[in-house]
Amino acid sequence: MNKELETKKNSEIFVNVTDYETRIGVVEQGKLVELLVERPEKERIVGNIYKGKVTAVLPGIQAAFVDIGMEKAGFLHFSDTSDYQGEKNLLFDMDYVDEETLDTPRVTTRRRSSIITDFIKKGQELLVQVIKEPINNKGPRLTTQISLPGRYVVMVPGGKHVGISKKISNGSEKKRLRKIVGELKPPHFGIIVRTVAEGKDQKDFKADMSLLTKLWGKMKKKVEESKAPDLVHKEMEITGGIIRDLLTPDVTRLVVDNKKEYLQIIKYLKALDPRLCSSVELYSDPEPLFDKYAIEPEIDKMLDRKVWLRGGANIVIDQTEALVAVDVNTGRLSAKGKGEDAIYRANIEAAREIARQIRLRDIGGILIIDFIDMQDRENRRRVYDEFKNALSHDRSENYISSISDLGMVEMTRERIRPSFMHTFSDSCPVCGGVGRVLSRESMAVKIERWFKRAAPSSQSRHYQLVANPQVGEILLAGNPTRMKNMEKTSKLRIDLIVDTSLHPEHFKVIDLGTEVDVTEKFKAPA
Repeated sequence: MNKELETKKNSEIFVNVTDYETRIGVVEQGKLVELLVERPEKERIVGNIYKGKVTAVLPGIQAAFVDIGMEKAGFLHFSDTSDYQGEKNLLFDMDYVDEETLDTPRVTTRRRSSIITDFIKKGQELLVQVIKEPINNKGPRLTTQISLPGRYVVMVPGGKHVGISKKISNGSEKKRLRKIVGELKPPHFGIIVRTVAEGKDQKDFKADMSLLTKLWGKMKKKVEESKAPDLVHKEMEITGGIIRDLLTPDVTRLVVDNKKEYLQIIKYLKALDPRLCSSVELYSDPEPLFDKYAIEPEIDKMLDRKVWLRGGANIVIDQTEALVAVDVNTGRLSAKGKGEDAIYRANIEAAREIARQIRLRDIGGILIIDFIDMQDRENRRRVYDEFKNALSHDRSENYISSISDLGMVEMTRERIRPSFMHTFSDSCPVCGGVGRVLSRESMAVKIERWFKRAAPSSQSRHYQLVANPQVGEILLAGNPTRMKNMEKTSKLRIDLIVDTSLHPEHFKVIDLGTEVDVTEKFKAPA
């Protein structure tokens, strides 16, 4: 990784905005650990709240399908309903049930031993929230247990309890926070205090809760006036969500390369916490932001199956439909370096890198990790502890089993959205889907970045772009087309030629002034 990025000591957030894509890179201790991308054609819907209509109830699997106005109906399991938890559905019980009866053993037992058809019927209207994005050919996963995230708290309409983030470990601080929130909590709301609230005072909580209470009031009014299916509340855009969830005092700076986005962030922070405005920077250098801070090369490696470690070992990541297998190999470790101590050090390095790759690639579901065999039981324990510690900063819920005598670790990680591989690549047309290639959209964006790099220093102003017809189709879509926008932004003249013999992941750029192939000249730095 580039030394400029490597020497950073604190967490930083970098925001790259174009007409067709917004990318957010989270860097911790000089390493890219999280990448979030939003494209207009793949808007994220997790957090959205809908008034939906039940289209089918399947008691055999204790689930229902709910029409929320999307191509595929949402999936609602009984365990994700308020009825399962012993509460009434919010859509039909705006005044809520008597709080005193919610936690009685009799009510809870009766509810949990019931079946879904006791509470949900075909044609019924429900207020639901998306908790998982559509993945592959499945619709979004839904819940009727609505939650409204703020900066310092998450408010749960219909709840009554106060919970504190597990990451706040200080007992006296937990007690202080519980007291503050308990005094401010509106009736008929449960409250979860977020990690970022540690050390905050009453006025911070008061402002946050006031905002969320007003939001819930507006939502209730829309629910009463709207006809299912209908979008009742849209979760904030990706940048706003990241600021709300990740911009903490530990983040030394947030750098954004788009003035409009920068002004929106400043406006949002002034209302939220003006003290945070000083950490936001507008980047205006001609060199692309992600090139400058060596984030682009890290992204280019994210589809690689093999990841090399500094000590000479490597890890291989294979994603299948059922699970993800991660194998740690000795790689280039010398014969002398294959003793117990060397293997232990390789496994420690691998544990840290695997945790980073899991977060970076957003891998969810079941994972099987095969470390290099170690004879010493204490070494196995230390590797396990290192892996668990490396994943402690992960925002997604995970469960890690203990390491076996053979060095195997099984784990599960919450899958909220498709992994990076499935989002940014397509099945290979040559091998019939065994391998993956960059998606047409990803290739179009890659070409746009090439011309953005070329524009400031290029001597020529006229180029010929040769691309696969599938990529060319994306570039010629829209009104104006992406080709026209690319020419306007770069101030270059670009002639597009499609070539069926060109691999979907490849493109060529010819300088028409000199008739020289300049493709390599302005590629992302390695």
